Amino acid sequence: MEYHPLPLEFYSQSSLYVAEQLIGKLLIKETEEGITAGYIVETEAYAGPEDQAAHSYNNRRTPRTEVMFGPAGYIYTYQMHTHCLVNIVAATVDIPQAVLIRGVEPFIGIDLMRRRRGESKPDRELTNGPGKLCKALGITMNDYGHCVTERPLWISEGKTFTEITTGPRIGIPNSGEAKDYPWRFYVSGHPNVSRG
Repeated sequence: MEYHPLPLEFYSQSSLYVAEQLIGKLLIKETEEGITAGYIVETEAYAGPEDQAAHSYNNRRTPRTEVMFGPAGYIYTYQMHTHCLVNIVAATVDIPQAVLIRGVEPFIGIDLMRRRRGESKPDRELTNGPGKLCKALGITMNDYGHCVTERPLWISEGKTFTEITTGPRIGIPNSGEAKDYPWRFYVSGHPNVSRG
């Protein structure tokens, strides 16, 4: 079956819109080892210069954040505590917004995910966190700046989840009032959601 990438126009909306609409979409990564993919079950929106939790807060422009100031639909990867995390740039040029992918439901290449994450990991722990899913799918810092409508890393239509919840984002305690914004979207009760 062919999994066609979503059009670039999909990402040219606010990060809040894109974060919610990405729930249920299929995140696919192709490597020499094989193809892995999972349905997105958890995201977080980062709204740019006015969002104290965003890397681009106050239009902070660094080599790391540069891709966020470009067109929508490009990959923003960064490292936190040795883990790679993957974001999709949203909005438009010079409006540096992005969506963090926090959890996916494994779908294609589950055996390969297990090898990458450790054979003894239970299925619910393969991809229930932003660093875990990157390791399981083979997403690395080399994917930075890649257009998400092209191989080897792309997003296609997936399936529909009806019970979607919003709540505060995770792991941003020093972000003033932004730490309480309900800009995390997740499938209620799903085992591959990173927390609760």
